[in-house]
Amino acid sequence: MKTLQQILNDKKQKEIISIAPNRPVFDALVILAEYKIGALAVIENEKLVGIFSERDYAREVVLQGRSSKTTQISEIMTAKVIAGKPDDLVEKTMNIMSEKHIRHLPVVDGDKIIGMLSLGDLVKETIAYQQRLIKELESYIRGG
Repeated sequence: MKTLQQILNDKKQKEIISIAPNRPVFDALVILAEYKIGALAVIENEKLVGIFSERDYAREVVLQGRSSKTTQISEIMTAKVIAGKPDDLVEKTMNIMSEKHIRHLPVVDGDKIIGMLSLGDLVKETIAYQQRLIKELESYIRGG
């Protein structure tokens, strides 16, 4: 099974899409819509300080009756960030994401964020891995 670094290397979108914590939530929503993604890394002084997701918006802005134009990212972001490391394996990472109920995971190397993966990215890789394994087993059974 692949490492998180290998998954990041295979992604079409290499750029880390991020936002500063002092920006209004509305700006984050525009970025999410533009890139068709569900979460942003929140970065301040080149350091990952949180994650902002559609879930944060729904729970902390919409349901609380707040305004996305006056509420800052820092007020509603998930500040306690769970992150993966480049050499973590997909299976281990999926288990962590499932246990912690998270759908987006920043990948960090030391103090530097090197990418963001979604649960969908990991599911896609798991399916591809299983398909490769099935083909290998079928080939082995046929003797070829």
